[in-house]
Order: sequence, then C-alpha cells, then structure tokens
Amino acid sequence: MNTVLALWKRGLKAFVRNKTGLIFSLIFPFFFVYVFGAIFKNDFIENPIAYMLSGVIITTVFESALNLASSTVDDMVSGFMKEVLVSPAKRVYVAMGQLLSAATVATLQGILILVIGLFIGIKFTSWKTPLLVLASMIFIGIVFSGVGLFLATKVRNGQTFQIVKTAVTMPLTFLSGAYVPLSMLPGSLKFVAYLNPMTYATAFFRMIVLEKGNLPVSELIKEGLVVEINGYAITPIMTFGVILVIGLVFLLLSTISFVKTDFSRLNRSATDANALWG
Repeated sequence: MNTVLALWKRGLKAFVRNKTGLIFSLIFPFFFVYVFGAIFKNDFIENPIAYMLSGVIITTVFESALNLASSTVDDMVSGFMKEVLVSPAKRVYVAMGQLLSAATVATLQGILILVIGLFIGIKFTSWKTPLLVLASMIFIGIVFSGVGLFLATKVRNGQTFQIVKTAVTMPLTFLSGAYVPLSMLPGSLKFVAYLNPMTYATAFFRMIVLEKGNLPVSELIKEGLVVEINGYAITPIMTFGVILVIGLVFLLLSTISFVKTDFSRLNRSATDANALWG
C-alpha cells in the first residue's frame, strides 16, 4: 500500500505545482456556463446557471480523469514506470496508485468549480447534498480514470494519446446533455447519446446538484434529469447501475492491460520514431 500512497502523493504534487494549468482549468469551464447559460434561459430550465454549472462540473471531472492518464503515458515513455516496476512493488498496486491519483485530482478540480458555483447560482437546501455531490464526483472520477488508464496502456504514445483523448472527450461531452439538453438533439445524435456513458453520469450528477431526487420520474423527464429511450425512462437507480457497471468493466480492463504491458520495450526514441513514421 506504500506504493499506492506514494503514487497518489506524486499525482497531487504535480497537480498543485501546475498553477497555470489549474488557473485555466477554472476559467475555461465558466466560458461554457456564460455562453450556454445565456442561450437556454427559457421555461424548460428553471435555473439555467445551476443547470449548466452541474454539467460543467461533471464534465471537468470526466476530462480531468482522462487528462491524468496522459501523465501515465509520459511515465511509460520516460522510463519512470520501468524504474517503479523494478522495485518489489506489485503492478496491481501501481495501477491502483495511478487510478487513485487521477480520481483525486479530478475530484479536486470539480470541487474548486463547485465552490465558485456556490457564489453564482448553485444553492443547497440540505446538508446532505454536498456530501452526495462529493461522493458522486469521487465515484465518477474513479470510473473514468479507469477509462483513461485503459486508453493509456493501449496507446502508449504521448502525441497519439492527445489525439485519441480529444477524439473521445469532445463527442462524449457534447453528446451527454452537459451543455445541450438531449431533447434539443436530432434523432441520430440522440441515439449516439444513449450509448454515451457520460450521458448517464451527467443526468445522475445534475439530479443530485439540483436536489431533484425526490421528484417523480415523470417530472425528472420533463426537466431533462432522466434519460428516456423510446418512452422508457432510465430511473436514477438504473442510471447509477449503468455507471457502476461501466466503471467495474473499465477498472478491470485497465488493471489487466496495465499488468500485461511490457514497459521494457518502451523508450522515448522508439516511440517518437513510431509517431513520426506512423
């Protein structure tokens, strides 16, 4: 467990030291809040700022969890991962350390945006809500850190990973209901959104932040807080189950892939050459 703790601390230190990245990660999300919050000021959305902020927060958690996987790729290429694995540390513990680090940093970034959001639109009426929000951010951060680690072990190249990450995050975030309500999407894109795991994470998290958990499913559908597929509503409990299953699958796949990866065959020059000659 010392290995897990050491890698977790390393990830937190890197996060704290990168002040420029931290500042931009806080400023950029509010651009979406300002733009989309102004667009969707209508009767469909009761509190457009809080509605948008909840989507922005969980999107930030999602993207941060994937971003931390890029540090795993850098560790692979630089040789740091080989040095770690030379020690008696078990690979499973190394993978756990990477996952925990990514999930923690993703949650911290979500908390920072949430704190700012409390001053501009988000309001909690129950002391339980902040605890549920924190738990859901940790849960979703762990789920998507597993996705990120799985991609990292498959790509194993810094430049390629950035391309893959962008190709994954852009459609998943914009087709999740975080920025644009699913009801406003055309039919073909709605079908894609139903297959998007971020759609369920966004609906689940937004319902908690807006404190709508006690509403009947019919009301949740009207407010866009429950995914409805051809008249069949995915209830909050079912949504949680979907996220849980996705998380367990990718945590298992990422751990197995990490354990089986041969880091001795990775080096910076070889990787750069492969990236150059494709």
